[in-house]
Amino acid sequence: MKRPDFLSYQELLDQECVAVPDALRVDTQPEIPSDLIATDRWTDQGVFDKEVSNLWPKVWQMVCRETAFQNPGDYFVYDITRYSILLVLTESGELKGFHNSCLHRGRALKSGRGVSHEIRCPYHGFCWHLDGSFKDAYCDWEFDEDALSQLNLPEVQVTSWGGWVLINMDPEAPAFDEYASVLGDHFTRWAPEDRYVSLHVEKKIRCNWKVAMEAFIESYHAIQTHPQILSFTGGDNSQYDVFGEHLSRTITPQGIPNPGQADRFNIRESVEAMTGPEGFEQALALTGKSADDISSREAIGAIRKAEFAAFLEADKLASVTDAETMDSILYLVFPNFAPWGGFQSQITYRYRPDGMNVDGCIMDIYLLDGFAADAPRPPDAKTLHLGYDERYAEAEELGMLGSLFDQDANNLPEVQKGLMASRSGQVLTASYQELRIRHFHATLSSYLEDKPA
Repeated sequence: MKRPDFLSYQELLDQECVAVPDALRVDTQPEIPSDLIATDRWTDQGVFDKEVSNLWPKVWQMVCRETAFQNPGDYFVYDITRYSILLVLTESGELKGFHNSCLHRGRALKSGRGVSHEIRCPYHGFCWHLDGSFKDAYCDWEFDEDALSQLNLPEVQVTSWGGWVLINMDPEAPAFDEYASVLGDHFTRWAPEDRYVSLHVEKKIRCNWKVAMEAFIESYHAIQTHPQILSFTGGDNSQYDVFGEHLSRTITPQGIPNPGQADRFNIRESVEAMTGPEGFEQALALTGKSADDISSREAIGAIRKAEFAAFLEADKLASVTDAETMDSILYLVFPNFAPWGGFQSQITYRYRPDGMNVDGCIMDIYLLDGFAADAPRPPDAKTLHLGYDERYAEAEELGMLGSLFDQDANNLPEVQKGLMASRSGQVLTASYQELRIRHFHATLSSYLEDKPA
């Protein structure tokens, strides 16, 4: 069927009054075959077990913010399925990661986060220096002296990007910069490393981790699931991009009504739906334009830029496009790290299995906000933990986002239920708006294949 005629995202960018950065001008126009996907991908224990053995030990994964490590001895434990990784800041200021398992009898060495000037097992007292080299053991005469001296903790790869700490358990894995394709180039302008965590919500959801992730790599569901945003979210104008195997992106414009509902809303309604009841008049005052001479995106952009003046220098602020003040510019670094671009509050998502549960997951939502260059960095917000039966709206700090996330979270267990009940055993996806799902599964397939030893 022929797509209805409405503006593409690139045509919306043509309306900008300042130069559009190259990262937004890239339109990869991917063609991903519209193959059906077996429901086993989300429901089968065997597939999940292959992810445990073939996926998670081989991919780059976001762990936490760099700010978790301020002083030597600061540590942070990251758990994913059956794996546990201990990250430690050494005396020399190097960040190292180790498999969180005592080399004596296997007890986990640490849990949670904290500070310790040595790594001592709480069970029998085997002890390592912060750099992972063996330190001492009680009753050391019980063991071969040479063997003890070589008893260094096995390491994992550790790197940082955009203020995030990432690990890869595979010592042969490519460097993150290579793995993540153009991510670094695209985010240079938006500098997430210069922001602090203003909110972190961690919620358990009764669905496979991929079901949760896939809800956030397409905007197609917004018409039915989020009708309250149709006055200011052009979901059908979205652009979908693929950059190699491990990186994809959706850009969904804000500040305009969805094309199919455009005749229901005027410019003032679109602006005030995003900015509040005084927003349109505020925009007119900021721009000096008349109500007949301003677009909704220009109006919202003016309001947002006035807010950004608190943390962006004037010369940089002058180059900010309206798109960068409001649009959903959402990347996915395969398999589960999803940072937003732009200058507004940068949302970042992460999706993990809840332990070894094929039907349960943990979704993290971070908000990164800017602060004035001459002000001290605000402390990162403490994590708010929500259980399976708690709603996002209970995290009042989310504001209006809480109801949006609850709409998604209400769908997800029902998606899992429907996948398990499927008679056909397969699902289909929209040719364009859901191509990122097919791209994800194509990459996943390359990891799930059993490689020759």
